[in-house]
Amino acid sequence: MSRKWWKESVVYQIYPRSFNDSNDDGVGDIPGIIEKLDYLKELGVDVIWLSPVYDSPNDDNGYDIRDYKKVLGEFGTMEDLEALLDEVHNRDMKLIMDLVVNHTSDEHQWFQEAKQSKDSPYRDYYIWRSGKEGKEPTNWEAAFSGSAWEYNEATGDYYLHLFSKKQPDLNWENPDLRAEVYDMMRWWLDRGIDGFRMDVINFISKDQSYPDAEVEEGKRYGSGAEYYMNGPKIHDYLKEMNEQVLSGYDVMTVGEMPGVTPEEGALYTGEHRDELNMVFNFDHVDLDSGPGGKWDVKPWSLVELKEIFTRWQNQLAEDGWNSLYWNNHDQPRVVSRFGNDSEEYRELSAKMLATTLHMLKGTPYIYQGEELGMTNVKFASIDEYRDIETLNMYHEQVEQGADPDELMEAIYSKGRDNARTPMQWDASENGGFTNGEPWLAVNPNFKKINAKQELQNPTSVFYYYQKLIQLRKKYDIIVYGNYDLILGDHKDIYAYTRTLGDEKLLVMSNFSGEKVEFDLPENIQYQSKELLISNYDVEENEDIASVPLKPYETRTYLLK
Repeated sequence: MSRKWWKESVVYQIYPRSFNDSNDDGVGDIPGIIEKLDYLKELGVDVIWLSPVYDSPNDDNGYDIRDYKKVLGEFGTMEDLEALLDEVHNRDMKLIMDLVVNHTSDEHQWFQEAKQSKDSPYRDYYIWRSGKEGKEPTNWEAAFSGSAWEYNEATGDYYLHLFSKKQPDLNWENPDLRAEVYDMMRWWLDRGIDGFRMDVINFISKDQSYPDAEVEEGKRYGSGAEYYMNGPKIHDYLKEMNEQVLSGYDVMTVGEMPGVTPEEGALYTGEHRDELNMVFNFDHVDLDSGPGGKWDVKPWSLVELKEIFTRWQNQLAEDGWNSLYWNNHDQPRVVSRFGNDSEEYRELSAKMLATTLHMLKGTPYIYQGEELGMTNVKFASIDEYRDIETLNMYHEQVEQGADPDELMEAIYSKGRDNARTPMQWDASENGGFTNGEPWLAVNPNFKKINAKQELQNPTSVFYYYQKLIQLRKKYDIIVYGNYDLILGDHKDIYAYTRTLGDEKLLVMSNFSGEKVEFDLPENIQYQSKELLISNYDVEENEDIASVPLKPYETRTYLLK
């Protein structure tokens, strides 16, 4: 397996709207990010992934792009973005940007022209179909509720939108459209950006027969996912993108891919397949989704979580590469979801979760505020939420007679605004994010959880993440060692080894609030051991044949 800078990196995701507001209009911005680069440098991250800052009407917070070559005014200017790029590079860090090319905004010039006339040169940049028996062309449901098709009065037919109706899907069957996308990518790469995180990139190839989907009992629409996730030409398109664009630059690529399996992941990321460096899979973040989907929240099991991580670790062990993440702008806060966000255990479980992830094989991603142990939020009223997915689901379900209180509980668990509350910088008003009225309310716990306090406390979650990143830079085994699960059936302990040459890492994490005994398997032999990191004080010479792990305790040893 070849060595690459992006395998050895740690990535930090910035959601610009919620990161830092420099001009007090309540919205985070690019100059605000520049103000905080030294903070990220101190943390030790190598790469910043910037969520969209392109010109957008913000129906889906910037994932509906109106102009790919323009910066949205409330975030700043192109000059601000170029200054950010320079300042990031001056600190020996890299910047990757979001590539959103499954769809555009309906306000993009292409769509504005395409919807006017069937003769428009841009008509075939989008996907149009005639209605069927007075209804939509297919019975597919959009990700944000309702039909995935919207009627267009001017041309008497429907366009496809897998997300909001303001996000029409692009037609990748059209070579002119693909050429435009590749040209835009080169335009950004020539400006010096260091790669792309590609939004729902495995949706770009659709089954051209557009069949109806199966509809579950009691539902109006069916999931068309089998006809557009990992579609028939997806590998052709990614290979073409690589050949036409990516192969000409030393950059990093990661594809967001709902519904991707480990076997498909190996194809997307295989070293000699010339597609992508790594993918984001959703297997572990779908663990607590019941048969009714994301909002049907069910208990999750550690055994199942271990099985998922292990499948991905094993499948990509020799060829391909994993991305490692717990949360992002679309997922709830990890300490509230897989840890324990109580006052007693929040910090301990945040450190335990960080260790478990960062010691796996792959490139770790930190989502803003994760390094502080930020938690989910419980707003009292639906009116305080801003996320289109959350709001559409709530209002649609209430109309159908669902219990509003039960819906709010699901939102507290899984809503995307859990991750989008503003970054908590200090204990001043609005957590130091803005002196204005924040676009989304700050989590009320900002007085207890904020960066200023973390930086003053040598045992904080922040410094624990810093140490994990430093260890990664020091020990090749953390990046390149082979993974083996141990105690796979244990319901409370996640333990595994990493092996490189004659060295072995031993990682043990207690995911429960109880004391649990860890018994080292007899086949793990060693002459010497060194404790690399732990979230409790540990005696250096403590025997590890049998370890009484405290609640949410984690330890990593280097064995020789």
